Amino acid sequence: MENLGKRIKQLREAANVSVEDAAKAVGLEPSQIELIENGDVIPRISLLTKFARCFNVRVGTLLDGSEKVGPVITRHRKLLPATRLAEEHAAYRSHMDYFSLAQGKHDRNMEPYIVNIHYLPPLQKYYQSHEGEEFFYVLEGEISIYYGNEIFNLVAGDSIYYDSVVPHCVSSTRKDENAKVLAVTYTPF
Repeated sequence: MENLGKRIKQLREAANVSVEDAAKAVGLEPSQIELIENGDVIPRISLLTKFARCFNVRVGTLLDGSEKVGPVITRHRKLLPATRLAEEHAAYRSHMDYFSLAQGKHDRNMEPYIVNIHYLPPLQKYYQSHEGEEFFYVLEGEISIYYGNEIFNLVAGDSIYYDSVVPHCVSSTRKDENAKVLAVTYTPF
């Protein structure tokens, strides 16, 4: 998480945005921005979207850093370490580990990931919403998607595509077993 915090700080400084202005733009206190930049607090995906807009970059730039022109191949054995993002109201823990599959791809519109999903108790306080769309294809295990007032249970081979403006939360269905999904997200820039 320290690397994510450092990238946020670097992009904020490159965009010539003060800590105070960034805090105002994303709806936090300046001290919270400093905690994120120091790697002490894990931001949630909806907050990353706000940071990206504030710094005029893609969300993927916050997650994986450098960019290059042309196709990008990610070999299974060369996946970079996961980026762990927090769920709403729980900035010190997370239940999702994101492995980017398009690290460094310049001007991409989609964000593909392999995501390891841990169990999260089904509490309304964990629901989040943000601009964009999400697609999940379950590779291993079983997940529950809490979407608005509905619950969808998916097993390996199932998929779901939804608008992420509707409050939602994704969890492994089983406390003792993680799930693995191919996830593709889109956030309008």
